[in-house]
Amino acid sequence: MGIWTHFRESMLNILSAKLRSILAILGILVGTGAVVALITSSQLATTHALAQFKTLGTHLVSINISYQGSGVDTTSSTGLTLDQVYQLANSIPGIEKMAPYASIFQTILYQGQTFQGSVAGVTRDFFNVAKVRLSSGRMVSIFDKTKLYAVIGHKMAKQLRGMGVMDPIGKQITVGNWFVTIVGVAKPWQPNLFVFLSLNEGMLVPIEAASLLAPSTTISNLLIKLTPEANLQKTQAVIQQTLQNMFPTAVINVQNPQQILDLIKKQQATFTWLLAAIGGISLLVGGIGVMNIMLVSVVERRREIGIRLAIGAYQSDILIMFLIESVMLTLFGGVLGIIIGLTFSYVLAYLSHWEFYFFLLPPVLGFVVSVFVGIVSGFYPALRASRLDPIQSLQAN
Repeated sequence: MGIWTHFRESMLNILSAKLRSILAILGILVGTGAVVALITSSQLATTHALAQFKTLGTHLVSINISYQGSGVDTTSSTGLTLDQVYQLANSIPGIEKMAPYASIFQTILYQGQTFQGSVAGVTRDFFNVAKVRLSSGRMVSIFDKTKLYAVIGHKMAKQLRGMGVMDPIGKQITVGNWFVTIVGVAKPWQPNLFVFLSLNEGMLVPIEAASLLAPSTTISNLLIKLTPEANLQKTQAVIQQTLQNMFPTAVINVQNPQQILDLIKKQQATFTWLLAAIGGISLLVGGIGVMNIMLVSVVERRREIGIRLAIGAYQSDILIMFLIESVMLTLFGGVLGIIIGLTFSYVLAYLSHWEFYFFLLPPVLGFVVSVFVGIVSGFYPALRASRLDPIQSLQAN
């Protein structure tokens, strides 16, 4: 019996028992869909996290100065002065640019409406190091000093446009008890785990003006760009030790992008294996379901099997026929599961505002596993069918 004949007859058998076939397909669909969706979503999350550092580069050091204790906020703790920042930048070899920034905790208002955003005091170098680009207007500069000028994030600009302000440049917005003039609007900025600011929803003012808006403000965060020839690990250690000597009781948290990337990759590998195991359990359950359904099919078709054997069919023909039917069932479930899994991942990426990427591994893995499950779960029923006695099978009710 030719292979195409087997395929045709297997398809007819599947269609003749629609409910049974749907139940078998459903189990594999859920398992394969879970594997594809979970692994793809995990890879998307990792890709999104890694993309955060592509624009920044890896030759950077991020520093946060904090104090241990009962909820002491870094901005209210003793931090660096601007003179100390410049002294630090000049005293340590390998530093190309040092961009201090200070968070300011004040209410932001425009025409009586409160904005949910942050305010940060920055230097001009911050725009360069953090890769903040403008869609209109200009950056705050060293000439602004204590002038209350600000660059706002694109989401804050969108909020203002919703209030009828089509061009925010030149408009004044209230921060605490002060009026701040908007001089620039930033392009969408990629948030990351390296810069502790929400730039898209917030506003940037000259760091010298930060003490006017909030007198208790101190510099507790530094973003440092190293020269290309600098040794990242050694320079980072020198910076950390220097700051620890300046602030003996402080906790100096120093990190670079490579440390975060290594941690993300390690977590992703662990997470992927965990999710694959969960999906594998689902497929195992689905495979057991297919095996049970194929065993029922063998019992129901004993007379048919007996007739085939009586008129000259080989045991291998019966074996192949049931194996093909089992594989076709799991393949249908696998293909549908792949489609549903990818659709779920796409929806997740859309809702999370991630860029969707197609990864070849999850659907290929889903396809291969579906075939494997079909062969494994169908082998015993197929073997049992091929070993039936023709005479006893013909006498079956």
